Amino acid sequence: MKKREKLAIIHQWYPKAITTIDGVNKIIDFVEFDLDLEPKQVMLADSICSDDVNSIQYPARTQEFLGPFKMGGLDGFPFTGLTGMGAFASHVPDAGAVFIYYGPHIGITKDGTIGEIQRFGQHKNSGCCGAAKGALSKLTNNQIIPGNITEIDYQMNRIEQMLYEEKDRVLNAQTPLFEATEVIYEAIDKRINELVDKTKYNCKYVILAGAILINSDTDMGSFTQIRRFDVIDLANNTRKNNIELFD
Repeated sequence: MKKREKLAIIHQWYPKAITTIDGVNKIIDFVEFDLDLEPKQVMLADSICSDDVNSIQYPARTQEFLGPFKMGGLDGFPFTGLTGMGAFASHVPDAGAVFIYYGPHIGITKDGTIGEIQRFGQHKNSGCCGAAKGALSKLTNNQIIPGNITEIDYQMNRIEQMLYEEKDRVLNAQTPLFEATEVIYEAIDKRINELVDKTKYNCKYVILAGAILINSDTDMGSFTQIRRFDVIDLANNTRKNNIELFD
C-alpha cells in the first residue's frame, strides 16, 4: 500500500496526521537548521504509552538523539512525575536541548476502524489503546467510583478518573473513544507543561511536541498528528509556537 493510500485512511479521523517517520525527519531538520544543533546534543524523553506496539513502531531515526528517557505509563500520562522530569533534565548536554514528545495513542486499522489494530503474528484485531478502551467501558457502564485510586492499579485508576471528570463530554460524543483520547491528550499536555515549569534545565532549549500517536496494522506503521510544537529559549525565557512546521 502506498503512503498516500495509508494517509487517506488515517485522515478520515485525523486530517493533519503524517507518518511518524516524516514527523521525526521534520523535527531533526528543525533541530539542525533552526536551532543549529546536532541530534546528539538533544536528550529525548517520551511520554507515550508503554504498549509494546509503540516500541515496535518507534522510528529508528530517533536513535540519533540521546535517550529516550521514558516518562509515560498507560496511554502516555507522565507517571514518572517531577522526579522523572528532574532526572531527565540533569542528563542533557550543557549546550544542547531537551526534546519531549508526548501524548496518548489510538489504533486505526487499514479498514478505518478506530480503537483497534492487527498486531504482529495475530489473526484478530486487539484494542489500542487498551487502557483507554477499558476506562471508557467502565465509564459507560457506570463502574467508576469518583476519587477511587488504588495502589495495585494506580495508573489505570488515574486514567479512569480523567474520563470520569469529563463524563458527559465523552459519553455524548459521536465517537466516545475518539473524545476520550482528546480528554487524555489535554490532561497529558497540562501535566507536561506543569512539570516543565517546575524543572530547572541547564541547557539552551526545551522542545515540546504534543501529539496524538496513531498506531495501525503491522503493514501500515504509525502516524502522528502534532498538536503542539513549542520551543522554549532558556536564555531569553521565551516560548515560540512552531506548529506551522506540521501544517
